[in-house]
Amino acid sequence: MSYNRAHPSPRYLELQKLYRTMHEQGEVSLGIPATNTFPGKSLIPQMARIRPLIARYGAQTILDYGSGKGRQYEMSGVVDETGRRWPSMMDYWNVEEVVCYDPCYKPFSELPKGKFDGVISTDVLEHCPEEDIPWIIEEMFGYAERFVFANVACYPARKQQPNGENAHCTIRPAQWWQELLGAVSARHAAIKWEFWISTREGESGQIVEHKLGNT
Repeated sequence: MSYNRAHPSPRYLELQKLYRTMHEQGEVSLGIPATNTFPGKSLIPQMARIRPLIARYGAQTILDYGSGKGRQYEMSGVVDETGRRWPSMMDYWNVEEVVCYDPCYKPFSELPKGKFDGVISTDVLEHCPEEDIPWIIEEMFGYAERFVFANVACYPARKQQPNGENAHCTIRPAQWWQELLGAVSARHAAIKWEFWISTREGESGQIVEHKLGNT
């Protein structure tokens, strides 16, 4: 069965309720309060990869798709890869607007309106049911005017959901993502895209990053 925004899978709706609970109550089993649960700071390790895309394609408006609580944009100082401190993430990126969207966090749960120069999504897609990922990625591309960026961890997470299941519910190899993204991007030929797929490989479980896209 093919799912979409209007008719997501039952699993998607179930997970949405679980993540809303975690946003409101925190990670109770780990003693992590709500304020520190999904704050959005998984963006920080990816910010230096996003910056050149913004500059290259002249982006001024950004949609953070799956932003968490958006704390990454409230930081009073952002230290870049050279050690320079910037007043904020927006200053570091040199953009005019960042819009946060997260269906599991009430303040940002309303679907965005219009389009954005760039759409970014960090540490999000692996938390989504596999059967819903095609329409989610299609939606991300649909919001973009110039580029889409995302990273995906293709191995189990340290976190667990309130029901005891691993937080990463979709774990697929890089080739699976390549085929899916190739199909979606073909319908959005004008959009540049860059996805970083992280897998664990070998007996040691070393993390290997695979860069996919057309940037």
